[in-house]
Amino acid sequence: MQHRKIKVMKIREVIDALESFAPLPLQDDYDNSGLQVGTTETEVSGVLLCLDVTRQVVDEAINNGCNMIISHHPLLFRPLKRLTDDSIGSIVMSAVRVGITIYASHTNLDNAYKGVNMRIANVLGLTDVRPLDEQPDGNGAGIIGRFPKSMTEQQLLALVKEKFGVTCIRHNGELGRPIKRMAVCGGSGAFLTDKAVAAGADAFMTGEIGYHRFFGYDGTIKLIEAGHFESEQFTVDLIADILKEAFPELRVLKTANKTNPINYYI
Repeated sequence: MQHRKIKVMKIREVIDALESFAPLPLQDDYDNSGLQVGTTETEVSGVLLCLDVTRQVVDEAINNGCNMIISHHPLLFRPLKRLTDDSIGSIVMSAVRVGITIYASHTNLDNAYKGVNMRIANVLGLTDVRPLDEQPDGNGAGIIGRFPKSMTEQQLLALVKEKFGVTCIRHNGELGRPIKRMAVCGGSGAFLTDKAVAAGADAFMTGEIGYHRFFGYDGTIKLIEAGHFESEQFTVDLIADILKEAFPELRVLKTANKTNPINYYI
């Protein structure tokens, strides 16, 4: 009996597949996507996916024999002034100690045409989609599309609650008309509110809007704040799909840890 030889895969190849889908130049100026910790020429034993890298996620990678963690949010977002046993330093040291490479695909994955926001649009059932703030090659921030048929504001809120599993939704006053066109942006997308209005959206959903941003839009657009983590939760599935398509034999796991730092009392 002949045994099929499994291809040895380097971490660099995994990174190349991700960056082919969401090139690093697509990231916003303030961002720090890309390689965070570790090396790229090591053979990959398994990949653990998450939105946020925590101590528990690193331990989970160790326990599952994964030497690569891919997160959406960068672990190293601001410069480190010291490596000590604090919240970030201890995570970095733990990963280095056991040879785990950490990589982040953040706003470049948000801004890629078939990236985070397209996945959100698909979850909601939007059609005829295009980037809300379109850049070259069809990429850009946010997505705007249409529902197959219009719905009431209450029906839209119920849809968001169901599809994203949120326990509570913050929204502004009554719009006073049916919802047909909707814009979305995962995470902190409040900066796109006026672009959503200009594009003719009846509603705009994002993860974070902020108190003052809610003023002045009643009767103009329905604003929905679903929660940062909640709005981006399907990013892990997106990354898993990218990797499985590129490397069917690659062992890809999704974290079982709840990394959302925000809790709700209902």
